[in-house]
Amino acid sequence: MHYNRIAAAAISLLLISGSALAQDRQAAAPAAAPRKVFVKPSDSEIKKKLTPLQYSVTQREATETPFRNVYWDNHEPGIYVDIVSGEPLFSSLDKYDSGTGWPSFTRPLEPTNIRTKTDRLLGFSRTEVRSAHADSHLGHVFDDGPQPTGLRYCMNSASMRFIPASQLEAEGYGQYAQLFKPKAVKGAK
Repeated sequence: MHYNRIAAAAISLLLISGSALAQDRQAAAPAAAPRKVFVKPSDSEIKKKLTPLQYSVTQREATETPFRNVYWDNHEPGIYVDIVSGEPLFSSLDKYDSGTGWPSFTRPLEPTNIRTKTDRLLGFSRTEVRSAHADSHLGHVFDDGPQPTGLRYCMNSASMRFIPASQLEAEGYGQYAQLFKPKAVKGAK
């Protein structure tokens, strides 16, 4: 019995000193910036924020007119983000002219920001692409794209906002700026 009291006291002492050490480490470590968590606004708030076309595409799975949308022929370097949440979706580095009249990409910039689901709404199987956080309808992905992926992410301009490479830092997407910096040539001084 005496042994149990000594063991319990020793365990308590270890727990207290361990807790104090952990608190010291936390105090010494720099505070991490609070992580922003996206909370999808209400439908009425989204409707106020977006144009009728943007709302129709992102919230009602509409499709904009090919060759008459803002980004189908955009060749400027930068990234495309979800119009509702701002989550990074695609990069101009993966954009190509698919001849369809919609912006097309070989891969997502951030695969975790993309969700897919297969539907048969038109009588054949196709894979819808949605943003992971805002659940915005973006477009569809097909397996007829160029290498290296063989995929064609055919997106609606109305579901995205373009951030030019020169504005990435100012817009809060500085982690992607490095993608657009010229690569150093080996052996150059």
